[in-house]
Amino acid sequence: MNINSGDTAWVLASAALVLFMTPGLAIYYCGMVRVKSALNMMMMSFAAIGVTTIIWVLYGYSLAFGKSNGGLIGNLDHIGLSNTLDQVTGPEGHQIPVLAFAMFQLTFAIITVALLSGAIADRAKYGSWVIFVAVWITLVYIPVAHWAFATQGGSGGWIIDKLGALDFAGGTVVEINSGAAALALALVLGKRDGFRRDPMRPHNMPLVLLGAGMLWFGWFGFNSGSALSAGSLAATAMINTQIATAAAAMSWIAFEKKRDGKATTLGVASGAIAGAVAITPACGFVNPLGALVLGLIAGVASSWAVTRKYKYGYDDSLDVVGVHGVGGILGMLFIGLAATVTANAAGKDGLFFSGGTDLMQSQVIAIIVVGTFSFCATWLIATVISKTIGFRAFRDDELNGLDTKFHAESAYDITGNSNRY
Repeated sequence: MNINSGDTAWVLASAALVLFMTPGLAIYYCGMVRVKSALNMMMMSFAAIGVTTIIWVLYGYSLAFGKSNGGLIGNLDHIGLSNTLDQVTGPEGHQIPVLAFAMFQLTFAIITVALLSGAIADRAKYGSWVIFVAVWITLVYIPVAHWAFATQGGSGGWIIDKLGALDFAGGTVVEINSGAAALALALVLGKRDGFRRDPMRPHNMPLVLLGAGMLWFGWFGFNSGSALSAGSLAATAMINTQIATAAAAMSWIAFEKKRDGKATTLGVASGAIAGAVAITPACGFVNPLGALVLGLIAGVASSWAVTRKYKYGYDDSLDVVGVHGVGGILGMLFIGLAATVTANAAGKDGLFFSGGTDLMQSQVIAIIVVGTFSFCATWLIATVISKTIGFRAFRDDELNGLDTKFHAESAYDITGNSNRY
């Protein structure tokens, strides 16, 4: 084996950064909900870490990245991560251990399913959530990851190797997938008691900002690590990530100030996430000016989109649809417009660089297929769970809070009992 130690170190560090994002998401979501269910939100993210890791080792990696069967799903050659210990992947001169790649991709799977918990905050049974995570990763995430990430010299996943759509770091696999699934979950479980009547404000904005900062930091591994090498492409992805994230944070609060008269801390945190989401598929295919334009658009578009749940009556509690779904779509479409081979010689030129319409057509097809598949499959999984063991918590438990019901704990000691240690 001729392993590139620099590239390997970068991928391993990036995997750690992306894993760090899930505790960051837990803190972000914790601060956004009411006190009575703060711990439950964090526990849903930690369940995603545990369950997804087990599945990934047993069969998840094999089905996602094993030899393709018709571009739809991998094989079972790597059950239990077998046949990987002494294997490498990547082009000559930039080879890394397969296990480094497997670890990196595992962290993507973890945070994708953890994102979905935000759509059903305050009202899901914890045990049912754990089961949902296992089923959803198996039936939804793994196939989509194979379609968009498993390049095998033209005979891998159908989106990346046959359709030719571009998705650098997960606009389809992570963002559109989670946004569509979140909408399905919100519809199946229904609205929280008091939706559009009670304020339901975030209980701890410092935690929201801390979680957003952790996500911002981890996103550099998410996007730059997807280059799978420590070179100029990783640098392009990193600077583009910073530019779009910062620009969206500012455009969100500017739009918010004009619309509502105030620029809020929740707005700047949400805007940053929206920008990072939008640049995720495009970070390795556009130039820095393109990243700036995309970030400015994403902040405004996502700020508008999150208000649609009140107009259309679906309770996406923590705005997964409006931020991740809409942001992912914007990023994928922007590739069709502004991708340039000057940013990535392995990419394609978009319409703004005389690239024609073929790339945009591929991007649109990828968006529609992944969004439709994720929504329908998630709706079916959630409905079966709801009709069998039940997915939504009982009303009294929802009103009293899920922390004490499912975890026998509360986020804050408000008893004043000095005997507690």
